[in-house]
Amino acid sequence: MEKYVQILKKNCLKVTPQRLEILKYLDTHRTHPTADTIYSNLKNNNPSLSKTTVYNTLQHLDEHGLVYTLTISGSESRFDSNINPHHHFLCKICSNIIDIDIECPNVKKVEVGGHRIDEVHGYFKGVCASCLKESNNGED
Repeated sequence: MEKYVQILKKNCLKVTPQRLEILKYLDTHRTHPTADTIYSNLKNNNPSLSKTTVYNTLQHLDEHGLVYTLTISGSESRFDSNINPHHHFLCKICSNIIDIDIECPNVKKVEVGGHRIDEVHGYFKGVCASCLKESNNGED
């Protein structure tokens, strides 16, 4: 937990048990969960945890750049603790979101114009390798 304590302190945020648990959960579950998923998974070990606390904590962590909020499909927000620039792949069958570590080739072109880029959103949608394999019944 010391790792998460240091992250919060470095960003001048109050260290709370809820923030620590949510940061740890996101760091150890790179599945881009929803707030409800996080709440459901943390509730058993934290009986006093409320959904409101989870939502407020995620919003606060996002505002301070410690988590990234994704809205790829509809209005459902998913959360990512990987705050380094990267893109995402959404499987249309299983709804899994997978990190894609490729750089956007247009960032430097925009920066040359004197602009500051705060966020880059790159979303790919299709069918993931697991679902393709399953639909082909193992045939390649």
